[in-house]
Amino acid sequence: MDARTQPPLPQRPPPEPLRQQGSVDCTAIVTVLFTLIVIFSMVLIPSSSPNLKNSLTILHQVPEGHVGVYWLGGALQETTTTPGFHLKLPLITHYEPVQVTLQTDLVRDIPCGTKGGVMINFDRIEVVNRLKKEAVYETLLNYGVQYDHTWIYDKIHHEINQFCSVHSLQEVYIDMFDQIDETMKDALQADCTRYAPGIEVISVRVTKPRIPESVRRNFEQMEEERTKVLVAVERQRVAEKEAETQKKIAITEAEKNAYVSKIVMEQKLMEKDSLRMQEEIENAMYIAREKSLADAKYYQTLKEAEANKLKLTPQFLELKFIEAISNNTKMFFGNKIPNMVMDQRLLGNFLRDLEGRKNLEA
Repeated sequence: MDARTQPPLPQRPPPEPLRQQGSVDCTAIVTVLFTLIVIFSMVLIPSSSPNLKNSLTILHQVPEGHVGVYWLGGALQETTTTPGFHLKLPLITHYEPVQVTLQTDLVRDIPCGTKGGVMINFDRIEVVNRLKKEAVYETLLNYGVQYDHTWIYDKIHHEINQFCSVHSLQEVYIDMFDQIDETMKDALQADCTRYAPGIEVISVRVTKPRIPESVRRNFEQMEEERTKVLVAVERQRVAEKEAETQKKIAITEAEKNAYVSKIVMEQKLMEKDSLRMQEEIENAMYIAREKSLADAKYYQTLKEAEANKLKLTPQFLELKFIEAISNNTKMFFGNKIPNMVMDQRLLGNFLRDLEGRKNLEA
């Protein structure tokens, strides 16, 4: 057979372009890598260090009482998040929770020297403070997440040493120890208000400092002697109180007796007054009765006198004279007897003349 009569040979299909196959392979690889990163961040990252965890995690949780603060490529962002779950870009965005509620910073082992040169040591000082929510960005921008190291831990060392350097051991340990809390609080708050206004110092609690053993024994002996003096003073005060109580009891008893005596005296005076009034009434009644009797007797005598005056006539007198002579049983002898009779008659004549004159004058 010649070449024109031979059948055509079968041909292979043209191969696909290499570019398209490489693109599909890259997409698959990226998907697998992304899946591995997600699995790595969700499973392995929680067991790693906090900083690495905060940088690599996608889903993170902001605890209650905190706000979420973010750094994008190392630059602090003004945006903060509230408590709850949030998403961020791993490796690019760094996250830190910042507490905005009350927190207590404990500062330990603070050495200081007093004005007299004695070294003492404060074992612990507790500073209760709070970072205001609206000032989180400014505070962290100026002083970082560890802002409390600058304004609490380091500052309390400085203020304690300043306080000790101008006061003696007696003042620091005993006389002014009750003022250290407020002094430290005011000093911390003054500087925070000036340089970091977002930090609010609530209170400071200072424990008793440790002093050298020899000095401590001296203070204990002084305290024992002071306690003895206080006990003696208290005993004296108790004795004075007892004496004062006895005095008050005696005064109360005397006042009671005086009050009772006053009541008894008033009662007696009232009785005497009642008797006096009764006697006055009786005297008034007696006087009125006697006056009435006297007036009656006077009226009787007056009427009798008027009656006797009416009776006093010469004829009546002569009759009485004759009756008197007739009733006289005695006999008189002598020259005077006739004269006596004549004198009585002359008296009768004189009375008749007198009555006659009165009648003429009337």
